[in-house]
Amino acid sequence: MKTEEFIHLLAADADAVPVHADYRRFAITLMSGTAGAFLLMLLFLGIRPDLMTAAAQPLFWVKVGFVVSLLAASLFAVLRLARPGAVVTTLPVALALPVLVMWLIAGTMLGNAEPDQRLALFLGATWATCPFLIALLSIPAFIGAFWAMRGLAPTRPRAAGFGAGLLAGSVAALVYCLHCPEMQPPFIGYWYLAGMLIPAAFGCILGGRILRW
Repeated sequence: MKTEEFIHLLAADADAVPVHADYRRFAITLMSGTAGAFLLMLLFLGIRPDLMTAAAQPLFWVKVGFVVSLLAASLFAVLRLARPGAVVTTLPVALALPVLVMWLIAGTMLGNAEPDQRLALFLGATWATCPFLIALLSIPAFIGAFWAMRGLAPTRPRAAGFGAGLLAGSVAALVYCLHCPEMQPPFIGYWYLAGMLIPAAFGCILGGRILRW
């Protein structure tokens, strides 16, 4: 059988791919993942009692802006990585830029702080639990992101898994902002990032197995 005939045979019963299937799948992931993380946060952590007061402070929105920027960058990444042949050369820059901006803010704050205050700015009061709580809240979105990727056509499974995990971690971190009392950029730029990188690392490992086709 000739190659052309074999291709026509394989494609004979193939259904058309729905338009914007990738957008719909990741929209479902974001909605269900956010709802799941919010439910877990309410069940196990609770909303910080002074949320309205905290929301009036600029540093609260610096924290939220950092997380939203990483969420947007990771969503951009997974939408590219889910498509065969998509240009991905800009992804490292898109993912690194929010981190570099936050580190610049954090470094400036640490440089201007008194030496005996710097460790407290970096560690806060919750450094030992923050990354793991973000990772816990990421579980619903992690499952959803892998479901979305499995229904598409990633050709870089490890990178796609990393992006899916980072997306889940970003969703979780955004919800975690409603509970977490920390607002100092040195803390957010390291411990929040560590929390988001935990599901990203697991995604990279699992992506090489689950997303390969």
